[in-house]
Amino acid sequence: MQKPETVKALEEFGRERLSKSFFMRDFLFSDIATIYGIPNTPDNPDLAIEVGRHLCVELLEPLNTTFGRVAIRSAYRSSAVNQKGNDEGDNCAKNESNYAGHIWDHLDKKGQKGATACVVVPWFADRYDAGADWRAMAYWIHDHLPYSELQFFPKLAAFNISWHESPKRKITSYIEPRKIDISGPIGARADLYADFPKFRKA
Repeated sequence: MQKPETVKALEEFGRERLSKSFFMRDFLFSDIATIYGIPNTPDNPDLAIEVGRHLCVELLEPLNTTFGRVAIRSAYRSSAVNQKGNDEGDNCAKNESNYAGHIWDHLDKKGQKGATACVVVPWFADRYDAGADWRAMAYWIHDHLPYSELQFFPKLAAFNISWHESPKRKITSYIEPRKIDISGPIGARADLYADFPKFRKA
């Protein structure tokens, strides 16, 4: 597929279905692109679709099926959009650090593929607002999904969730307590999410 440079081409790209519930268009909105007037379109659409399908099928679809609607906060960024966000101090890492992350259509420095989305799970956001520990969701994902990296944020308990062909299995957070222990067997801390819905595969 060629880089979409017309309205019709972008419409067709946006119609690409990544999983049962998600289409490529769901991941293209960018506040940075909107404010600075930069098209958020990929240099390599086929790679963006490929890794987007892994992200959706393996990670987002199970979240959506288990907890209800998953809200996409920030996902795909073109290299131009991400660079502008970095230049302007808009919470974007350098492009080299975001390849195979938010920049889906470029391989990372090891030549590997990946994709990241920042999401909110409204079901959990309400519980977090009522005092729930962010680590409950982190441990649930750790125990149930083949994620590469998770990073949690204080507003709405939003989190970055990443798929990568060589998963790092790493969790970080800007929410206190910021440290999390993921050593030990799967399910070792299941008591923290004992009242979560039963896991449902897509």
